[in-house]
Amino acid sequence: FWLKGTHLLPTPAARHSSSAPAVMGANKTYTLKIKLAKKIKQNRPLPQWFRMKTDTKIRYNKFRRHWRRGKIGL
Repeated sequence: FWLKGTHLLPTPAARHSSSAPAVMGANKTYTLKIKLAKKIKQNRPLPQWFRMKTDTKIRYNKFRRHWRRGKIGL
């Protein structure tokens, strides 16, 4: 029986090893905080007035990012 996404979870022994994926800590540098804030601002739908302005040629924000699926790569 194989649950969706369970193969991505680390084993209990691998959680504390150096090969485990990095988790964002509470302590951030100022530049990293600014970059994360910019990514938060970019991750929003198109305003409706812009759709009307462009005569609905651009219908959605193709760069929308889900917090779990799409990673930023910082």
